Amino acid sequence: SDRVMTLCAMCYNTLKRANERMKNDPESLERINDFMYREDVDYEGDVSVFHLLEFLKDEVTFENLADKVVKPIKNFKISSYYGCLLVRPREIGFDDEENPIILDNLMQALGADPVDFPYKTECCAAYQTVDKPEIVADRTYQILTSAQEQGAEVVVVSCPLCAFNLDTRQKETVQKYPEFKNIPILYFTQILAIALGCPEESLRLDLHYIDPKPILKEKKLI
Repeated sequence: SDRVMTLCAMCYNTLKRANERMKNDPESLERINDFMYREDVDYEGDVSVFHLLEFLKDEVTFENLADKVVKPIKNFKISSYYGCLLVRPREIGFDDEENPIILDNLMQALGADPVDFPYKTECCAAYQTVDKPEIVADRTYQILTSAQEQGAEVVVVSCPLCAFNLDTRQKETVQKYPEFKNIPILYFTQILAIALGCPEESLRLDLHYIDPKPILKEKKLI
């Protein structure tokens, strides 16, 4: 295949940046091929890297997705969290790096009410979660409080590490900020699956630290 699709913002960013460098820097491409000679592999820079969101927007189209919705995400206020790697740097991003809207547009196509918020492109603290969870607790508080202040009922993400931090670190966030209120974190593919009528067991809602089932039942989505 000459295409690689990712579902992870960090994977997309890393693969896309590396690929663009090899395409535009013959010296780097030659050096990489020198490293790979033992594997009898030669890379010519002819593979394209893209994110599932790009595929849904540009090839499936949100309009076609909307036509296939069997369970509209009605009366549901959803904030889309983009994080720091999905659309940055500008050279590799597929949306505005300061004010991205692709996730919001997808949520709207599925019937939801997108809720914009100021911290949608701020870093979640990434791998600081390993040895400095207090930093992640601070970022979680800032990001999720910002979304809640705008009326969000859930926050949707497109990066597994962001999902882990914003979901599991709410425990530390409440300990550090007693006034903080928990909010469910969902991957955008889970919302997509609900809208397209996929069975509940395929959503793996049992893997969440903050249980999203109560709000999904309230909205009659499961």
